[in-house]
Amino acid sequence: MTLNNIFLLSMPGGSEWILIIIVVLLMFGGKKIPELMRGIGRGMREFNDAKNNVKSEIEEGMKEKDKDDEIRRLKQQLEQKNA
Repeated sequence: MTLNNIFLLSMPGGSEWILIIIVVLLMFGGKKIPELMRGIGRGMREFNDAKNNVKSEIEEGMKEKDKDDEIRRLKQQLEQKNA
């Protein structure tokens, strides 16, 4: 069995989704579900913002490293020409 087959077997089907929705309705009630969904959406948005911040910081660090390498290379070229 491949990994895709195993992953697909673990996904809930149509009737299982209906059961999950019924359980959520019973646990939280109709009035709490919009608040719950807003909280989930807010959490996902914060996670994506944090992920994008980390990604941009890593990219900036890589650019700075490239700049440092370029400066070091240019200094070596100048030293070679002056020697």
